[in-house]
Amino acid sequence: MSRHIYRPMLAKVAEEAFSDKGWVFEVKWDGFRAIAYVEEPFSLKSRNGKELKNNFPELQELNKLASKIVVDGEIIVMREGKPDFQSLLERGQAVSAGEIQRQSTRAPAVYIVFDILEKDGKPLTKLPLMERKTILKDSLREGANVLLCDFIEEKGEAYFQLAVEKGLEGVVAKKKDSQYEEGLRTGSWLKIKKLKTCDCVIFGYTRGTESREKTFGALLLGVYDMEGKPVYLGKVGTGFTQEMIGILTDKFEKIKTDLAPFKSEAGDLVTWLEPKLVCEVAYQVVTRDMRLRMARFKRLRDDKPPSECTIDQIIENKKIETADTPKLSEYASKRHFKETPEPKAAVEEKKEKQIFVIQEHRARALHYDLRLEKDGVLKSWAVPKGIPESDQKHLAVETEDHPYEYGSFEGEIPKGQYGAGTVKIWDKGHYETKLWEKDKIEVTLNGQRLKGRYILVRLKRAGEKDWLLLKGKE
Repeated sequence: MSRHIYRPMLAKVAEEAFSDKGWVFEVKWDGFRAIAYVEEPFSLKSRNGKELKNNFPELQELNKLASKIVVDGEIIVMREGKPDFQSLLERGQAVSAGEIQRQSTRAPAVYIVFDILEKDGKPLTKLPLMERKTILKDSLREGANVLLCDFIEEKGEAYFQLAVEKGLEGVVAKKKDSQYEEGLRTGSWLKIKKLKTCDCVIFGYTRGTESREKTFGALLLGVYDMEGKPVYLGKVGTGFTQEMIGILTDKFEKIKTDLAPFKSEAGDLVTWLEPKLVCEVAYQVVTRDMRLRMARFKRLRDDKPPSECTIDQIIENKKIETADTPKLSEYASKRHFKETPEPKAAVEEKKEKQIFVIQEHRARALHYDLRLEKDGVLKSWAVPKGIPESDQKHLAVETEDHPYEYGSFEGEIPKGQYGAGTVKIWDKGHYETKLWEKDKIEVTLNGQRLKGRYILVRLKRAGEKDWLLLKGKE
């Protein structure tokens, strides 16, 4: 008997959360939708029919937890208590058996099951949702990598607010009596998401196809970092009315340029533009490599100059998957984490003892980086002449905050990347704060090499980031 291949039921978008006794509410997981055929042969099919079982071998645990059922759910990878779509993408793109095995250990996937479509060869799609959920609970045990999706009845508004506060994507509302309508978006299921917006500079556009062959395909978006350098945030190709397409096309003709502010994505044929136009874009989250996910064009912003489109707006707006904070936005904007082995930006919880680290950094010129943990990040200074002894006074140039994990980083930053060169730990340990003010910092270091009092004093007459580092008297 040939197997029936199920098409996932789809959800319509709801404008706002609601409460209703006739509905249940589930977390909207940010992952890969997948239907699992827990039978011989086992199969795990994506929404577009791709076989996923080889990329997620740990999910074959399903065979030990149930038999002869077909279930619907979402594959996710958790990071710091939240679904991490970037890690999931990396899992899905792995090809070699060795890399897949390493990733399954480093970033294990979880399959969140929320519906059952078939049991013992009998379709269940015509049954009401609540009856299907009862059968699902009786038919599938939970495991290390397989969980049943929790739900709450009636109180959709409170549940949505809780999901948003936890940094989740939103909720899915489902009618209690709804059948499973394959491949359809009927309104019996609704997705309720909290989108964020930011103002971006339009730096260029890709060539259009089909109905937009004579206009454009997608806009290349960016903002400026703390030093005024453009940071690429990805593309937006949806949300345009025909009228807006015409307006943008006319404006583009007058500001074309040959100057590229950053590299375009592979395969894109790009027309670059002078950075004169600003648009507001809605998005779900910002990925760890600083891309707006699910971006949608909202409007032109003729009232805002491009210079005001800075990276801090997406940091301040987000409860995002990167776990970045405004403190680490500059750090993240300067690095391409697919190329450099440096740790990604993530704020650590406060430890009882504050750490310090001094790293020997053989970049274009040898210097030493002094880093002091404060408020979950490493406050950092580059010291060209090294840590002073006795009565020496050395220049220390304040640099961007680094993540806590950088305190244990050693390695080679590849050529072409920010700070390219070799990094080695020269000294590390804990420290006590004696004084921490805007223009003066006094600490007592207790390291493997250095012990004693050290003082940083801001040079007010020099550059804003210039300090003096000296050894204090005991």
